[in-house]
Amino acid sequence: MRAVRLYDPLDLRVEDVDPPSAPPPGFVNLKVRAAGICGSDLHNYRTGQWITRRPSVAGHEFCGTIVAVGDDVSGLHVGDTVAVDSRVCCGACPACTSGRANICEKLGFVGEVCDGGFAEEVQLPARLLLRHSPSVGARVAAMAEPLAVALHAVRRLALPRGEPVLIVGCGTIGGLCALALSRMHDGPLLLADLNKERLHLIGTVTGGAPVNLTGGAVEAALSGRRLRFAIDATGSVQAIEAALNLLAGGGFLALVGISHGRLDLDPNLLVERETGLLGCHAFTDELAEAVSLLPELSPALEQLCEPIASLDDVPATYDRLLRGESAKLKSIVEFSG
Repeated sequence: MRAVRLYDPLDLRVEDVDPPSAPPPGFVNLKVRAAGICGSDLHNYRTGQWITRRPSVAGHEFCGTIVAVGDDVSGLHVGDTVAVDSRVCCGACPACTSGRANICEKLGFVGEVCDGGFAEEVQLPARLLLRHSPSVGARVAAMAEPLAVALHAVRRLALPRGEPVLIVGCGTIGGLCALALSRMHDGPLLLADLNKERLHLIGTVTGGAPVNLTGGAVEAALSGRRLRFAIDATGSVQAIEAALNLLAGGGFLALVGISHGRLDLDPNLLVERETGLLGCHAFTDELAEAVSLLPELSPALEQLCEPIASLDDVPATYDRLLRGESAKLKSIVEFSG
């Protein structure tokens, strides 16, 4: 079968590999239906930060159809359509036993610690699979995992009713945060992104208002109302600093982007304004909620996807996305049949 495997930074290869063996107890085999490229995939490809095994089939945002079930698996059957939980946790550390598996002390992810979704078939622990309606399209179902990440960031921010909120960065997670807020929140939604095509797309889909990251632009967009809440989905140090400077006192900035630098931060800024920084990592129990929202959000999610023709085109798509050459949120390869 064909698979896309990461060997080292900037070394991503499409190869013929053996299909998975018969699943051992507790495991199932999936025929992959669709798989998307995540920002963390790009980060790992560029930096090698999370390469723990060489080679490894990349990809952790995907869905599939079960084609084989091992012993000791209950609730899942051949033919079920499933979304994949990307988190591989130990289940025994204090974080896991307290219900915070997303900050497991030994946390890894599918596509890094085990083979992922950029392959025709994959073998995974049954506990990582969540059934979804077969009526949900493959591209939409492949977005369940990033939608769960976005829902987690929105939940962490805990917006009071009617409060304005700013999304900095309208890539996959930022755009999905905006989509979730457009359905779940009743306050003004502001959007900022350097990619004007993508900014326009998210504004059209969510009804959010595009703004520049300046005090005057935000004040004009809100007719003088204060901005106290924001989500940064860029990881850009400059964007984070700009967002902090835009927030009025008593607010929060949720950080969900993967950063490539360090903040030069005066803590007095946080103290004197009573501003909180919230780290948002992966998700806790939001995947089930994301799956339940897929039918309702399908029309919007379809607008946010761009197709990748085949697995052979995945490496070139990685490079194109790193150059910022996409007006859509999610590049997804969908398998025929």
